[in-house]
Amino acid sequence: MRTTVLTTAALAALCLLAPASAASPVPSATAASATPAARPGPAVSPPRLGRCAPGELCLWAKPGFAGARQVHELSGVEIESCVPLPAGADAQSLANRTGRPVTAYQSAECAETGEFDTYPGGGTWVPQTPYRVRAFKVWEN
Repeated sequence: MRTTVLTTAALAALCLLAPASAASPVPSATAASATPAARPGPAVSPPRLGRCAPGELCLWAKPGFAGARQVHELSGVEIESCVPLPAGADAQSLANRTGRPVTAYQSAECAETGEFDTYPGGGTWVPQTPYRVRAFKVWEN
């Protein structure tokens, strides 16, 4: 099972990376053998984070923190209980800022027969979940 998880530290590191310059002061063998028409591709920018305040679990209907957003706070969630999303709703990106681990489930009943992943609570940003999230559980630390 593959999960893309971006922590706050990883996103900060991505923002610090600058695209390589086309002109290099040190010639390389690959640069000398490149055709004149070959040019580096456009710089890839890190994903833009959605709004999610500390203490919240935020779920978005679409990848890339887009679409309708649902916000859940610890005060409204019973710890270690399955919390299904509203009927017909699902999420394809999420941010866990609860300070506690959260397991996202493909199943609306938190059944472990479907896909599920647990995300750390210290600031985990997932721009695209590997499946549609239909329920979650918040765990004790």
